[in-house]
Amino acid sequence: MSYPGYPPAGGSYPPAGQYQQAPGGYPPQPGAYPPQGGYYPPQPGAFPPGAGYPPQAGGYPAQAGGYPPQAGGYPSQAGGYPAQAGGYPAQAGGYPAQAGGYPAAPGGGFPPQAGGYPAAQPGTYPNMPPAGQCGMPQGYPAAPAPGQQPMPAFPGAPNPSMPGYAGGVPTGPTPPAAPKGYRGTIKDFPGADPLRDVEVLRKAMKGFGTDENAIIELLGSRSNKQRVPLKAAYKTTYGKDLVSDLKSELRGNFEDLVLAMLKTPTHFDASELREAISGAGTDEACLIEILSSRSNAEIQEITKIYKAEYGKSLEDAISGDTSGHFRRLLVSLSQGNRDERETVDISMAKQDAQKLYAAGEKKVGTDESQFNAILCARSKPHLRQVFHEYQQMCGKDIEKSICGEMSGNVESGMVAVVKCIKNTPAYFAERLHKSMQGAGTKDRTLIRIMVSRSEVDMLDIRQEYLRLYGKSLYTAISGDTSGDYKKLLLKLCGGSD
Repeated sequence: MSYPGYPPAGGSYPPAGQYQQAPGGYPPQPGAYPPQGGYYPPQPGAFPPGAGYPPQAGGYPAQAGGYPPQAGGYPSQAGGYPAQAGGYPAQAGGYPAQAGGYPAAPGGGFPPQAGGYPAAQPGTYPNMPPAGQCGMPQGYPAAPAPGQQPMPAFPGAPNPSMPGYAGGVPTGPTPPAAPKGYRGTIKDFPGADPLRDVEVLRKAMKGFGTDENAIIELLGSRSNKQRVPLKAAYKTTYGKDLVSDLKSELRGNFEDLVLAMLKTPTHFDASELREAISGAGTDEACLIEILSSRSNAEIQEITKIYKAEYGKSLEDAISGDTSGHFRRLLVSLSQGNRDERETVDISMAKQDAQKLYAAGEKKVGTDESQFNAILCARSKPHLRQVFHEYQQMCGKDIEKSICGEMSGNVESGMVAVVKCIKNTPAYFAERLHKSMQGAGTKDRTLIRIMVSRSEVDMLDIRQEYLRLYGKSLYTAISGDTSGDYKKLLLKLCGGSD
């Protein structure tokens, strides 16, 4: 079925063709623009003193299809904007220092660059590191056209969740990181209207049979903040409950996936934690996955929703279903009280690495409490540096040390926390691989990760999956699922690599 959505946006901006210029331009007016006599009359105290502005040397390259020169306007000059009778003083690649004004920018200002916005040069934006030191590309790549898939990654962009730190990391505040860009696969649909969307959903479920493709196309092209209001809009329009109608029309994993997409992220997490605790057996890996990968604010919101929805605090639920050091690990993570500062103190990181070494490898037995205190309270950038210092100190990866010192749930829990902090997309790529590995598919895990990460870092997860397993996530899902369930999962995946 063709997509029942909205009429396609007509055309684009700017319209095809060239702008038409009135012949001859505006006639010169006394005292008006363009200036007469070759320059603006000098104003008392103006810059520069004396006669008007000499023509500027160089500049931006002339653009094809621009405005033709006008009589009385700017005469054309080779290699840049038309020379102005009365332009700025000639510049050697940047703005000159002005008395009482801004100092000259070292590096020569912003040269034009193919592929996007001009790259910041050393000394331009405040607190930005010189180009080439942080591995960011020089300029952002062009944005994808509507309907096209975004590029899977900015070339050369650093992964801030990688464990390695270059030598000589400064102590104290670090310069703000360059914006990484949106790394999800699901974006806001332009001009989405909940009332029109629920009309499409109602039509898909009304009468004999269900138009699953219409449901897939609509939900698979709306962001979470556009999907969630559909429940209220449906009830307002038809006096019926959207979730109940979908449950009566859909079945199996496809039904579970559709219903998961209609929940807010924190409501969905709360329901997944509830199922992990109260279902048949405890899903320890789900508990660790959610609590180790969410921010403080998200965890605090999850605990509020859990108490309101299920009449019991999340901490009490965890305490009643787990035991020992694993329970302490989960309770610590569920507080949502991790340090979230981005600064890294090298000396403190070395001290924490020494504490972990003394609590494990260096002694007979293991002090799990020390691991718990450091892994659950310290900031993620700090812990990445701790892991690096630990490797340097004892020549052994911290995950291997944990595996050698601990066992059971506390071992798998601690290792999962370390992996998630080291490289979050790689952690989720591994979780997805395990959910589809072997006989049978762990569909609850597959649905949870695909829904919860589709607007966070799915592009990075796809890259890590390809790097780790030699095939695209899209291909793996296609080979392990089927039918409408597969179609909607692939919408969340966003494309092959």
